[in-house]
Amino acid sequence: MDLKLKGQRVLVTGASKGIGLAIAHAFAAEGCALRLVARSADELERAAAGVRDAHGVPVDVHGLDCSQAAAQQHLAGLADTTDILVNNAGSIPPGSIADVDETRWRAAWDLKVFGYINLCRAFFGPMKTRGSGVIVNVIGTTGERLDSGYIAGSTGNAALMAFTRALGSTSGDVGVRVLGVNPGPVESDRLETMVKRRALQRLGDESRWRELFANMPFKRPATPPEIADSVVFLASPRSSYTSGCILSVDGGLAARGALP
Repeated sequence: MDLKLKGQRVLVTGASKGIGLAIAHAFAAEGCALRLVARSADELERAAAGVRDAHGVPVDVHGLDCSQAAAQQHLAGLADTTDILVNNAGSIPPGSIADVDETRWRAAWDLKVFGYINLCRAFFGPMKTRGSGVIVNVIGTTGERLDSGYIAGSTGNAALMAFTRALGSTSGDVGVRVLGVNPGPVESDRLETMVKRRALQRLGDESRWRELFANMPFKRPATPPEIADSVVFLASPRSSYTSGCILSVDGGLAARGALP
């Protein structure tokens, strides 16, 4: 299926690895020009080189920390020439309310929650002026399947879900679509760390972490390309009547209520 994205200019945050890098490859495969953002400039440049080699599209890199106001202001300068913004940068630590202190909580939210909100604010205005544009927020299914053992993440994701729905509910009036994608557990080093923590708590042995996948849909986490394909489709003209909604890509995990 031709997604009619060729030539679109796409900015992806958190793009040096995992879901963000998979999103970059998926857009590049459709012929999009990319701007990739991540904190680690070296990792980002290696990732960008891989995308260029694989797809032959223009790829610019911006080694920036999206939790910082200066970085957000720099990226805001690209809003006039960006057709699609994908907010993906963010890592909120696991733990109960007793485990995550205020400093860690605020730092995580500065990157993911306020980082998303501030970039949406910066890009929405120019998109509104042009009468076109798409914003996709990659959030997380713990915003709907609330988890006291991931309380900072569940609360932040729930806030971003509400923000995305609220902004997207009327953005179509000015030609802009705002949507969200909620990944469930996705193969990554971060997931392994989190599940090992649960395995230690539940089984007394972190080396048994893969046993916790038994209760998951299809007995496995998602892969980054499975999330990326959903993001790219929603951002495409093939999904032109969607806004203010959130797609859960979790194999039904939130609906069944099981935890890995």
